[in-house]
Amino acid sequence: MRIVMAGTAGPRGWPEPGCACASCLRLPRGHRRPTEVLVDGEVRLAYDTSGRLAGGVALGGRGRVVTAGDGSRLLYWPDPPGGAAPAEPVAHPGPFAAVLVEGPAGLAEARRLGLAGEHTHVVMVGLDHRIRSEEELARRSALWGARAVPDGTELDTDRPPPPRPPRPRRALLLGGSRSGKSGEAELRLAAEPRVTYVATGPVLDDDAEWQARLRAHRERRPGHWETVETTRLAEVLGKADAPLLVDGIGSWLATLLWEAPESVDRRCEELVAAWREVRQPVVAVSDEAGMGVVPATAAGRAFRDALGRLNQRLAEESEYVALVVAGRVLEF
Repeated sequence: MRIVMAGTAGPRGWPEPGCACASCLRLPRGHRRPTEVLVDGEVRLAYDTSGRLAGGVALGGRGRVVTAGDGSRLLYWPDPPGGAAPAEPVAHPGPFAAVLVEGPAGLAEARRLGLAGEHTHVVMVGLDHRIRSEEELARRSALWGARAVPDGTELDTDRPPPPRPPRPRRALLLGGSRSGKSGEAELRLAAEPRVTYVATGPVLDDDAEWQARLRAHRERRPGHWETVETTRLAEVLGKADAPLLVDGIGSWLATLLWEAPESVDRRCEELVAAWREVRQPVVAVSDEAGMGVVPATAAGRAFRDALGRLNQRLAEESEYVALVVAGRVLEF
């Protein structure tokens, strides 16, 4: 199969004509043309007048399949509509030679359904100013195990795709309140077919504001993620059989200090030991509580100091540590 990615952007291109957003102003006119895919020299996938990618044969009610003369197949598998239930398995003989995806949700679904395998070329399409820069696109694509290729790229499906960059076993994301740290953590695991989300915060049924926060987090998470609400973090890490997202260390520690302060030192030791021995990829979110004013109460100062010490110990055992500020990731 000879695949040429003549265009890779959304239906209006990237940058979009007349758009003055920061993403579009960074790029020269015509930087990425609307997605257009040539298979064996013929245009087989392109946007129609309604802005939908058309061509090929419908698969699973949402995807589009193009079959080449040699029998190899290309799949376009877009992100599921917002709030849609996980797609049901579709009949197919095996992974496709190439899969075109719009984002991580579609890619996670394709992997879960067996449509994208180890030797499948995964390419990002429909790109536009929802991503702030080419550098951010490259970063996200690497996290997801996909490729963002320039317009005009020819894919050689007779060869295996480039290997996925190694990902850290343990990643720790620090940040202040509303810094975007939870969103970044979710982004890092968004293309995984299975994820266990570990919620460590207290259940405050009589606190409307807290319940609203929890709802916002739930609605943002992919529907196929499993959610575990617990403070037994060491136990969850030890039994993990899928990638984990822990949100977060600060709320876990605060709950312990409130419910069982005498056990805090022991539980922290257990957590650090389990973090060191975890066998599945894990991304943990924690608060950076030491950059503001000194807390006015003894309890506040005790929490700040205990969390600072715990963050340091987890960071020492992590392959990746970053600070998230205003949604931007500062690696160190």
